[in-house]
Amino acid sequence: MNKLQYFLIALFVMAGITYLVRMLPFVLFRKKIKNNFLKSFFYYIPYAVLAAMTLPAILYSTNSIYSAAAGLIVALLLAFFERSLLTVAVGSCIISFIIQIIL
Repeated sequence: MNKLQYFLIALFVMAGITYLVRMLPFVLFRKKIKNNFLKSFFYYIPYAVLAAMTLPAILYSTNSIYSAAAGLIVALLLAFFERSLLTVAVGSCIISFIIQIIL
């Protein structure tokens, strides 16, 4: 199997899975969802998936886990105090850079 065939198979499998995940709620729930548990479950799924995908990337983005953790902590603190997205990103990058230089 050459690279193009592998890519096309992977592309169609991913497209099918993505479509299936988006289509299933429409098929399974024809009426408006009234259950508060299901409503909150569906509401928080995107945030949980984004966090699960982003957190490992953050922690292994530098040569040292300590500088990455310091950047993550600063980002969480700045976000908690409702700073802008640019401030959070720049602040965490600067702290990670400084810690990386120190180490």
